[in-house]
Amino acid sequence: MTHIAAEKTKLLNRLKRIRGQVEAIERAVGSDGECARVLQQATACRGALDGFIAEVIEDHIREHLVDPDAPRDDPRVQAAEELVAIVHSYLT
Repeated sequence: MTHIAAEKTKLLNRLKRIRGQVEAIERAVGSDGECARVLQQATACRGALDGFIAEVIEDHIREHLVDPDAPRDDPRVQAAEELVAIVHSYLT
């Protein structure tokens, strides 16, 4: 995943937050937390992981599917941007 080197710090910070969320879920389950709270934490964690996945997919599309020298009005660039928007709307 060398193409994400520029985003590495941001992605690692996201993963650390996700790890904290998973640990909070684990503590809630271990202490017999109420179901609604556990589900709320699990849903938040899923959303954070979906956001992480969306970022990696977006970086992949822009790095591997789009010529960085192509003009913005190139139909392939526009199609890639549409795909990025679809991924974001689906995962975030």
